[in-house]
Amino acid sequence: MSQLDVRPQAGDTVSDAPDGGVRAKGLGGNSVGLMGSAVIGISTVAPVYCLTSTLGSTAGEVGLAMPAVFLAGFLPMLLVAFAYRELNKAMPDCGTSFTWTVKAFGPRIGWMCGWGLVIATIIVLSNLAGVATSYFWLLAGEITSNDSVAALDDNKAVHILTCLALIAAATAISYRGMTATKGVQYALVGLQLAVLAIFVVMAFQKSGSAEFPMSADFSWSWLNPFAVKSFSSFTAGLSLAIFIYWGWDACLAANEETTGSDKTPGRAALIAMVVLVGSYLATAVAAQMVVGSGTKGLGLANPDTSDNVFAVLAGPVMGPTLGILLFVAVLASAAASLQTTFIPVARTVLAMSTYEALPKSYARVHPRFKTPGRATVTAGIATAVFYTVMTLVSEHVLVDTIYALGLMICFYYALTAFACVWYFRRDLFGSVRDFVFKGLLPALGGILLTGVFTKTLIDMWNPEYGSGSSVFGVGSVFVIGVGLLLLGVAIMLVMSRKSPAFFRGEVLKRDTPTLVVAD
Repeated sequence: MSQLDVRPQAGDTVSDAPDGGVRAKGLGGNSVGLMGSAVIGISTVAPVYCLTSTLGSTAGEVGLAMPAVFLAGFLPMLLVAFAYRELNKAMPDCGTSFTWTVKAFGPRIGWMCGWGLVIATIIVLSNLAGVATSYFWLLAGEITSNDSVAALDDNKAVHILTCLALIAAATAISYRGMTATKGVQYALVGLQLAVLAIFVVMAFQKSGSAEFPMSADFSWSWLNPFAVKSFSSFTAGLSLAIFIYWGWDACLAANEETTGSDKTPGRAALIAMVVLVGSYLATAVAAQMVVGSGTKGLGLANPDTSDNVFAVLAGPVMGPTLGILLFVAVLASAAASLQTTFIPVARTVLAMSTYEALPKSYARVHPRFKTPGRATVTAGIATAVFYTVMTLVSEHVLVDTIYALGLMICFYYALTAFACVWYFRRDLFGSVRDFVFKGLLPALGGILLTGVFTKTLIDMWNPEYGSGSSVFGVGSVFVIGVGLLLLGVAIMLVMSRKSPAFFRGEVLKRDTPTLVVAD
């Protein structure tokens, strides 16, 4: 490496890092390869869970143009993925968005970017735990053919206790390290993708049959985003589409534990994205061909079933025996994502603590498992407390918190995309490749996500957005979304008094970009 390369090397300790540069954290290196990293990215997204919860809602917004909206949602995610890849090559740091935006824009913007990732992940973990709990009891009812067993999920005490048990199990697996995580994920991701493939094949086979009179013939217009009836419907569908791709960046959060940390995570993220968009398009087309997008019966946009499409389609499309596999796949999807989603939040907290942006106690790495043990456990406790409190206070508040998630996602993804452009600003005209992958594509991704962020913020003001509740005439989703960001500002102000060196830019220095030259 040349003297311009300031990346931490294997075996480095915090004291070995250049002054103001990125630091090694003591995580277990070379624990995950390319395939394992891609599997973690796919698992964190939870494709089967995302599909069952968004197919109906998206069809309700855009009708048969749903595949086109899924493609449109893929575009900004792909553009941002290029930004992550380029930044990871220069700085393979587990703090990802936090570290990179600090290096590009300074400590305060970087801190808020890290906060956006952390709070978004806590919200998702809570939601995933709730979904896994519901499907656990639903599956138990299907297996035992006993409606009273499935109805246990409606018992608030039973639901909360089961949810806490699942959170504890996921926390324990994540606590034990990337090797344990990888082994569980191969099985769970393989299962859900295999079952999803069976569903797609059987849906294609049964489309147009007498038992599915609502079937729709395939049309290339389904892939045309301009076929959506209105811009408002398109943006609403796009918000849902962006959500179903969120989580692929878990590949990058494990970069310090991945073989070839500067290149492998970026490649894994792109592989995960291709698998996801292929799965989503195939499922969307197959589902529309077999049941259409109507609002009656098995139609995808039926408001009575749109929040859990697979629960309704499992039996009719796959039959009573194979249909149970679809319930298992949704449970596996939620459970797998619940476990891997701890990776980015724990490692972001670890990095923020290592660079003195959070209390130093969270920088501890378990001596045996080489994981951010305290950060992982804290994330688990925060998730358990958040879900329990929200469930006991109001189901409407919990629903609106989930709706506010899209705001957080667009917030920190857009900042990361712009950080890539600014960090490499002096390298952009060195070659065509640098201009395209470090500048043009990330900038487009950031602009698109900023547009979605702004439109979502405006829509959230309306009390009808989300559960329909309001606070002093303002939509509760807006209050929650903006309130969580302001909470981050308040915590940042507290930390600026406790850790002035970081906020003065002395710990993680804002750099101008440098080209890394290999020997």
